[in-house]
Formats: sequence, structure tokens, C-alpha cells
Amino acid sequence: MQDLCTPKELLELSKRLAAAEQIDAGVPYRQIAKEIGLSTATVSRVAFWYKNGHGGYKLVIGNLKR
Repeated sequence: MQDLCTPKELLELSKRLAAAEQIDAGVPYRQIAKEIGLSTATVSRVAFWYKNGHGGYKLVIGNLKR
């Protein structure tokens, strides 16, 4: 991933994955935003794609849990 992304992009991606993990655990969006340092709009967008996307977030979270 370091070959593909800037350090800032990697940080943003890691924040979004952390948000997806907390969405999976049922944590409220405002709490996620505050703890991770994302806007509630970004958390909502992550939640939308977590629930309605092609399974990318769920795949990565599943691999991280192993």
C-alpha cells in the first residue's frame, strides 16, 4: 500500500477502516467521529458503503479479525 498511497492517504484509509470496525460493533456515529477524528459525514459515508457496497470493508475487517 505504501507504493500506492501517500502517508496522508494511508492515514485516512486507516481511519475509515477503524470507523467501519466500530460501525460493525454498533458504536454510534457521533462517538466514532469523535474518537477517530473523522467528520460525521465521513462516518455516514463509510457506513453507507459498509452496508450497501460490494463487501470490501467487511472483507478487510474479517481479515483483520483473524
